Amino acid sequence: MGDFHLLSLLMLSSAFILLCFCMRLFYTIWWRPIKLQTHLRQQGIQGHPYKLLYGNIKDNMRSLRQSQSKPINLTHQIAPRVVPFFHQTAKDYGKISLTWFGTVPRVSIMDPELIREVLSNKFGHFEKVKSNPLTRLLATGLATYEGEKWAQHRRILNPAFHQEKLKCMLPAMFTSCSEMISRWEQSVGSDGYCETNVWPEFQNLTGDIISRTAFGSSYKDGIRIFQLQNEQAILVIKAARTIYIPGFRFLPTKENIRRKEIDREMRVLLREIIQRRQKAARVGDVNNNDLLGLMMESNYRESQECGKAKSMVMTIEDVIQECKLFYFAGQETTSVLLTWTMVVLSMHPIWQERAREEVLQVFGKNKPDFERLSRLKIVTMILYEVLRLYPPIILLTRHTYKEMKLGDAILPPGVQILLPTLLIHHDPEIWGDDAEEFNPERFSEGISKASKHQVGFFPFGWGPRICIGQNFALVEAKLALSMILQQFSFKLSPSYAHAPYAAITLQPQYGAQIILQKL
Repeated sequence: MGDFHLLSLLMLSSAFILLCFCMRLFYTIWWRPIKLQTHLRQQGIQGHPYKLLYGNIKDNMRSLRQSQSKPINLTHQIAPRVVPFFHQTAKDYGKISLTWFGTVPRVSIMDPELIREVLSNKFGHFEKVKSNPLTRLLATGLATYEGEKWAQHRRILNPAFHQEKLKCMLPAMFTSCSEMISRWEQSVGSDGYCETNVWPEFQNLTGDIISRTAFGSSYKDGIRIFQLQNEQAILVIKAARTIYIPGFRFLPTKENIRRKEIDREMRVLLREIIQRRQKAARVGDVNNNDLLGLMMESNYRESQECGKAKSMVMTIEDVIQECKLFYFAGQETTSVLLTWTMVVLSMHPIWQERAREEVLQVFGKNKPDFERLSRLKIVTMILYEVLRLYPPIILLTRHTYKEMKLGDAILPPGVQILLPTLLIHHDPEIWGDDAEEFNPERFSEGISKASKHQVGFFPFGWGPRICIGQNFALVEAKLALSMILQQFSFKLSPSYAHAPYAAITLQPQYGAQIILQKL
C-alpha cells in the first residue's frame, strides 16, 4: 500500500510539473505575445500579426532568400535587396511599425525625434538588446555593457582614441597600407592594368592595421587572432539568424564544438599577450603606443583613483573582451567602408577625379601626414556619403526593461526597439528627393546641415553611446583612400555584380572586382 501511495504521489507530482511546464509554454509562445500585440495596437502601433513561435522570422528569411538570389542594377537604391521585409513593412505601416522576432515584438522607429529619445537616454534608458550566448562568443566589451560598468570602461578606453594617440598610430597604418599598395603594383601587367577583388584585400588590410595598432610588438599573434575572429564571425551569422534555444550551445554539434575551440584559442593568445605586457610593465619596459598598452595604462590609472592599488578595475577577462571587440569593430567597419567607397567612386568617376585632385594638391606623391589628412574636405564628404548610402551596420536595436514612454506611446517591458539605419539614411523625408543618389555635396557644410534632421545620420550610432572608434576608422579610411588615389585610377570590372547584403555588416555578396590602372 505504501508503494502504491508513493507511486501515486510521484505521478501527481509529474503531472503537476508537466502542467506547470505547459502553462509556462502557453504563456510564453501565445498568451504574452498576444497581450503585447493588443497593447501595442491600442497605442496606435500597427504591423504584422503575431505568428506562433516564429513570429516573422520565416517571412523575413523567405524575402531575404528571394532578394539575394540575384544581383541588382548599378544603383544606390539597395534597401529592397538588403532589408526587403523591413522595407516593405515601412511602406505598408509607416514610420512606426510592428514586426516579430520569434515571440519578441519589435517596434521599428523611423521618426528622427523618437530616434533621438532612444539614443540620447534623455527620456529614459533604452538598453542594448542582449545577444544570445552563441553570438556573444564573437565580442562583448564596451558595446554590450550597461550602467556603471559601461561608464567605467568608457572612461578607461577614451584616452586610447584621443587625436594625439591616433597620430602616434598613423605610422603603423601607413606600413600596412604601403604593403597593400606594393602588392597591387606588383600585380600590374605590362599594359598598366590589373584586376583585384578589393573586398578581401581590405579585410586583410584592416586586420593588419588593427593587429599592429592594437598589439604592436605582438603583431604576429594579432594576425592569428584576426583569422580566428573571421571564422567565428561566419559561425555567429548562422546563429544570429535563428531563434536561440536555451541549452542548445551545450550540444556537441560540429559548429558548437568549433565555436568553443576558436574561443579557447583566442583567449589563450590574448591572455598570453596581456600577461607578457604586464610582466614587461613590472620591470619598467612600457609600450604605450598601441591600443593594448594605452588601455592597460588607463586601467592602472583608473584603479589608482578608485583606490584599488592591488587589483585592476578591468580584469584580464575584461581586457580580453575589449581586444576581441577591437578586432570585430575595427576590422569590419573600415573594410566595408573602403570597399563600398571604391565601388561608388568607380560608379562616379567625376567624384573619383575630384578626390584625386584634392589628395595630390594636399600631399602630392608624398607620404600623407596626420595634420593634412584633416584638410581633405572632398574625401571626407565622399566617405560620409558612402556611410550614408552603405552604412556598415544596417540597424540598431534596443529594448525596454520596464514600462517606457516613447513619443505618445507607452511601451511595456520586453519590447525591442528597431532603428533601421539603412532605411533612415535613404528616407526622402529626411534627405530630400535625391536620397537614393550619390551626392557628397550634401555634406559640404558638415553633418549637422546635411539632412533635414540632426539625427538623420548615425552610421556610428549617436548620443552617449556613439562608437568610440569612429575617429580611428575615419583616419584609417582617409589614409588608405589617399594612398590609393595617389597611385591608381580604378573602375568596376565587367565581372562585378552589384549585390549588397547584410552579414554582420553590409558586405558585397559576390566580392568587389575592380580594375586598377597605375598612374
